[in-house]
Amino acid sequence: MRAIRKNDSAGMRAIRSKVSVIIPVMNESRTLKRVLLEVKKLQPHIEIIVVVNGSRDGSAAIAQAFGARVIFFEQPLGHDVGRSVGARHASGDILLFMDGDMVLPAAKLMPFLRAVERGADLALNQYNGQVLKQKVHPVVVAKHALNAALRRPDLKGASMTTVPHAMSRRALETIGAEHLAVPPKAQAIAIQRRLRVRAVCFIHVGALNPVRRRSRKGDPLAKLIVGDHLEAISWLTEATDERGLHSDFSRNRSIVR
Repeated sequence: MRAIRKNDSAGMRAIRSKVSVIIPVMNESRTLKRVLLEVKKLQPHIEIIVVVNGSRDGSAAIAQAFGARVIFFEQPLGHDVGRSVGARHASGDILLFMDGDMVLPAAKLMPFLRAVERGADLALNQYNGQVLKQKVHPVVVAKHALNAALRRPDLKGASMTTVPHAMSRRALETIGAEHLAVPPKAQAIAIQRRLRVRAVCFIHVGALNPVRRRSRKGDPLAKLIVGDHLEAISWLTEATDERGLHSDFSRNRSIVR
């Protein structure tokens, strides 16, 4: 029997399945090296795919120096599209999705890989957003509402819009890499098609994400993400019925037509 090492207790036992890590990057040279240093600890000869889009700061060179496969685009794609592109090129049995500006110790990433290796198809971050406040952010509301619509209120605000998260090869093939460009829609597909979706580990990404300035017109990123959730609900009603398989109870709508 293999001797138990000290780092085994921290969840660092070897993952037997081949792992691909997908990292979209846009001008994140300040943090990318530290991100990659932690990723390299996850598995010997791990496949790292860095989708460099719209970068002008040497991020591609840093990724190449670490032996990553670099997919380069001159124009900005957005992180969600970058993950979709990276997933299409991944060869691993487990895919781990991260951001290039979020430095996380390997030990905190390992539970996501472990959950997939043990049978989960989609392993989500348990981060739910701030809900115990008078005015809840619309993105947080959208995440909770979508999971409720999908009959998974147990997931609360856990979402594919939040990294890190991991998925199985089966999940990628069931969802389709192209749908990863709209994470809430991908999540709706995963749950509706009965993939095993779990919220496995809490990482406070709200404290790790860099503060982004808002324009006078509000938060355009928030509007985009809420729109993505509406697209997911639209997909759900088209795939099921106008109520997403939820009961209309005693209402008889035909009477008023």
